[in-house]
Amino acid sequence: MASRFVYIVTTAFLCFFGLETALLAQEQGILSGNLEANGNFFMRDSLIGADNTPQYDNELFGADAWLQLNYSYQGFDVGLRFDMFHNSNLLNPLDSYSDQGIGRWYIHKKINKLDIQAGYIYDQIGSGIIFRAFEQRPLLIDNALVGVMLAYDITDDWQVRGFSGRQKQLFDLYGSTIRGAAVDGFLSLGPEDRPISLAPGFGAVVRGYDDDAINSVVEAVSTYTEKDRFSPQYNTYAFSLYNTLSAGSFSWYVEGAYKSDDVFNDPLATRTLFNGEETQGKLVNRPGYVLYSSLSYAGGGLGIVAEVKRTQDFTFRADPFVQLNRGMVNFLPPMTRVNTYRLTARYQAATQELGEMAFQLDARYKINKAWSAHMNFSNITDANDMLLYREIYTEVLYKPNRTWQILGGVQRQQYNQELYEVKPGVPLLENITPYVEFLYKFSRKKALRTELQYMATDQDYGSWLFGLAEFTVAPHWSFTVSDMYNFRPRKKLNSGTLKPGEKEKPIHFPRFDVFYTYRSNRLSLSYVKQVEGVVCTGGICRLEPAFSGVKMTVNSTF
Repeated sequence: MASRFVYIVTTAFLCFFGLETALLAQEQGILSGNLEANGNFFMRDSLIGADNTPQYDNELFGADAWLQLNYSYQGFDVGLRFDMFHNSNLLNPLDSYSDQGIGRWYIHKKINKLDIQAGYIYDQIGSGIIFRAFEQRPLLIDNALVGVMLAYDITDDWQVRGFSGRQKQLFDLYGSTIRGAAVDGFLSLGPEDRPISLAPGFGAVVRGYDDDAINSVVEAVSTYTEKDRFSPQYNTYAFSLYNTLSAGSFSWYVEGAYKSDDVFNDPLATRTLFNGEETQGKLVNRPGYVLYSSLSYAGGGLGIVAEVKRTQDFTFRADPFVQLNRGMVNFLPPMTRVNTYRLTARYQAATQELGEMAFQLDARYKINKAWSAHMNFSNITDANDMLLYREIYTEVLYKPNRTWQILGGVQRQQYNQELYEVKPGVPLLENITPYVEFLYKFSRKKALRTELQYMATDQDYGSWLFGLAEFTVAPHWSFTVSDMYNFRPRKKLNSGTLKPGEKEKPIHFPRFDVFYTYRSNRLSLSYVKQVEGVVCTGGICRLEPAFSGVKMTVNSTF
């Protein structure tokens, strides 16, 4: 059935191209697209733990590719995307995934005030707390809503939209249905010289489990003892009310969301077995809520953003049995800084759906033409006030002229590795990481950028040094060489903690990159040795094993 559906959609898409060719003399359409392709050559290295997966053991090569075509003609927008995964480690870094097919198609048309979309749709309500259909390719997250969305402009400042569909599951669909609606508006208040504006909105989403999901829940719950059993419901309702208030240099966003009783897996809940033993993890049926707000100020060279978020039991998925990054109907805004340097980004805090109290303060100040400073503080605890993550980040930039600049600072972290990386019994990780970056421009086309970072910690793998040099010849070439050096190892990278009296030899993780850019095409070739760690994209994280090998990428837009 699925292959027949893909065939029908592809045929219809090609017929539309044929129709345009026949009418080319009247009006010419616009064809655009892009290609993203990745190739990995896996080179086994048991010393760092890059082994014992299908790619290292026998496949040796993996590839991922996405080819998107977009076509516009007489107010119609249509698109088709081909996805391919061959021996890919994106879905599960410890396994291999191979498949290919139509990853997306869509049709869009606006008729006066009515906006029509059908196919694979990406959209969100508010900040995404109750609904967000989105894609994050580095983690193979593609939560497109496959269905229909209608939007109507009530006035120039008010719009209502509704949708219904099912969530994408690789090249298939989850069985549950997702229906929702939202109203968004804009109000201008106050005098012209001191304007005040409001951008209110309200959204509602209903996720309905199918019979297979409910039957599976009933079967699972029937094995629980009496106190852990419950009767599941088909539908879960989520509501969100949000608003942005802008007044002069200030902007205040606030959103509150509530979710009715929902069946989901709580890995931290304790379940009693029939023999009296206790085990971690069980299905539960509980409501949830999120309160989120951000306040920002910009003026006089100063920029400040303060955020706070309280989350309780707000996991919202298309299937009650999937976990981690699979089947997410919604998106919870991250509450930590997105770090970019190799060592400052080594430990990152994934959003906790079941319970989190988080706040973040970010401040930037331009002292004068040459000096500027940046400070960030974030703190995350669970519902019982146990510390999960704390970061203090400072940065100072000195740029006396266009020829050179120097940037430096210090990061201080406390990181609950037991929770974020599921490593039972490990202590709270604490580190301090000073860093410096220097940029020198030899000419308008040639520049050299260097980085030096040092992480001091007595936990996990111990302390690190990182150095990088990047030489750029604009507009085509860029060459990078770097090394991450575990100079004071605390434990083995492949087999756990060192034995008493045993010493692990320091180890290097070198990397070499070549980038070539020509017009809208960018190619790269890299040799990489990478330590095990957390990889995050847009606040969504997962633990990935060590990597050893060669990476190739191609990005082309046409």
